[in-house]
Amino acid sequence: MRICVTSQGKDLDSEVDPRFGRCAYFLIVDTENMEFEAVLNGGVGAAGGAGIQAAQAIAGLGAEAVVTGNVGPNAFEALNAAGIRMFTGASGTVRRTVEEFKAGALKETTAGPTTGSHSGMGGGRGRM
Repeated sequence: MRICVTSQGKDLDSEVDPRFGRCAYFLIVDTENMEFEAVLNGGVGAAGGAGIQAAQAIAGLGAEAVVTGNVGPNAFEALNAAGIRMFTGASGTVRRTVEEFKAGALKETTAGPTTGSHSGMGGGRGRM
């Protein structure tokens, strides 16, 4: 199975990024053999719509599931519409997170988003 894990770095020993739409990288991991591809998130600095852009990118990469810390309302809707399963609450390294996914230890998110919109934008600190 091909899954997407949001990551702060380019390899399996990087930390999971708790943000979906504004994560640094998407690691597309084949759970059968742990082969992976690191994809820079082009929407990390987007003024708006980062969650939707990220969901479209993930769908285009052929991932069947996303594993992340949180997913906002726009990303939730876009991923749900694309038939991509979501698992939230992930933390630690990508490698450990994939092992937890394979063991069935992660909770699938089906009821709705786990955070409000624009939560990955810095919380307004220093903005006028």
